[in-house]
Amino acid sequence: MSNSNTSRNLYFRILRQIKPYWGMVIISMVGLAVSAGVDATLTRMLQPLVDHNLRADSLARRDAWILPAIILGLAVLRLVSNFSSDYSSAWLSSRVMHDLRERMFNRFMQLPVKYFDQSSVGVLVSRVTYDVNQIMDAGVQVLTVLVRDSMLAIFLLGVMVSTDWQLTLLCLILLPGVALSIRFVGKRQRKLSRATQSSMGEMTSILDESLSGQRIVKIFGGFKYETARFFNVNNRVRSLAVKRAATSSTNSGLIMLLIGITLAVIIYYASLRAQSGVLTAGSFVSFMVAMMALQQPIKNITKINESLHRGLAAAESVFAVLDEEIENDTGTHAIERARGELQIDRLLFHYGDDTRPALDHISLNVAPGESVALVGSSGSGKTTLANLLPRFYDPVGGAIRLDGVSLADYKLLDLRRQFAMVSQDVVLFNDTVAANIAYGDAQPSRERIHAAAQAAFALDFVEAMPNGFDTMLGENGVRLSGGQRQRLAIARAIYKDAPILILDEATSALDTESERKVQAALENLMRNRTTIVIAHRLSTIENVDRIVVMQQGRIIETGRHADLIGKGGPYAHMHAVQFASEESVPQAKPEQL
Repeated sequence: MSNSNTSRNLYFRILRQIKPYWGMVIISMVGLAVSAGVDATLTRMLQPLVDHNLRADSLARRDAWILPAIILGLAVLRLVSNFSSDYSSAWLSSRVMHDLRERMFNRFMQLPVKYFDQSSVGVLVSRVTYDVNQIMDAGVQVLTVLVRDSMLAIFLLGVMVSTDWQLTLLCLILLPGVALSIRFVGKRQRKLSRATQSSMGEMTSILDESLSGQRIVKIFGGFKYETARFFNVNNRVRSLAVKRAATSSTNSGLIMLLIGITLAVIIYYASLRAQSGVLTAGSFVSFMVAMMALQQPIKNITKINESLHRGLAAAESVFAVLDEEIENDTGTHAIERARGELQIDRLLFHYGDDTRPALDHISLNVAPGESVALVGSSGSGKTTLANLLPRFYDPVGGAIRLDGVSLADYKLLDLRRQFAMVSQDVVLFNDTVAANIAYGDAQPSRERIHAAAQAAFALDFVEAMPNGFDTMLGENGVRLSGGQRQRLAIARAIYKDAPILILDEATSALDTESERKVQAALENLMRNRTTIVIAHRLSTIENVDRIVVMQQGRIIETGRHADLIGKGGPYAHMHAVQFASEESVPQAKPEQL
């Protein structure tokens, strides 16, 4: 598809976002047209002002009030039309931005996990904040300028033609030059705008990483590195802004040069025609003021090109998000509460274009209420298997069945209602403790929240907070310790009361005291639930019903803890190495504590 066709399609798509609010569009357009008409009429009023009102005779004195009265009426009309157009344009612009951001957010929430694996959060944030604003330059703002200044230019040309059509023809000699200038500059503006959008996304990404990881930056001395990264991208944004301004200035300057040349010629010939009596003094003044006033709308129209191409570049990235395929949810099988039986049959999975399978034809059956621990070295496929259960990813081959029904056959919302998850990387929202525990429940129960916190051994520190369950946690629970955050995550899982539980190294980052409390909370959580445990510390899974040892995407050993230790296989070796490592850590003397 050619670039012009792409631009046209993008612009029509932007206009479709405005279409539902056509009433406001009409109010704005009518207001703009009336304002332009009033401005042109006031210019036309200069002729009777000079030729009639400024004469020193009795007739002029008797009718002197008529023209001021007309001008006062036009001023009131200008006030009303200007307010209606400005208000409706602002309302329309803010409403369309609101709709686009809401649609983008809804789309983000429905996109598959693999999309976020390939995208930077900072870039995605920039799409919602910066790019949507730029789209409005190509939508409402361009439409506003186009109507207002086009109408004003037409009305002013009408004043000039009615005054002296021969002089008006001389004005038209600049139009071919203006058209060529717009065509030439448009391509460069589009290219620079794309580069600016990309750089702004990169800047947002660096800001997000540096501010979120500021502790790591400080402790590892990354200040100079992060400063250099930000300087480079910030300097690129600055350079692109200068290039855009230079391009726009060159374009406007060229237009003004053409207008200046035309203006000099017209003034010369107008002076000759006035001296020969063809033009009256009032007609000459009216024509010259209309011609001078014509410069501003022409200048604004030529600058539309810059805003238009900047907005179209932003529209490409915004609509790319809206066009992304959402998660596959074609299942029709509804379920309220599963029994919790999982059947994994010759499951095959690999990430993207990676030919090496992350899971290589594994098979595993988990009975309702059974606790199964997945162990193995990093990259063995433990977390991948856990992520396939709630369909964060879909398998390449094989099948996973819940209560005998393929996961793909379930309605996605119903399927995920059967799972609760507690991971090492706890996510807490900037909301109250109660809202975090009851997250996802439209009608939370205060009694259930209290019971869940008590079962997670979180009640003591929650009640010690200034506002108890109504205390705001801050961004990701920054005021809490690791153990406290983990227990709130467990309380959230207890509150959900899902039949299947996934524990992804839920205690690996905790100290010994915190681990004991969290482990006790986990035992409460695991009771009467099918549980998949991904464990690094083997001491935490000695009491599970079954241990599954994985290596390079395959299951190499299964059994209970005591049985696997007795076999002396891979699990026994892992246990011995970890136990020896823990034993070799020197214990602190009392005086060192």
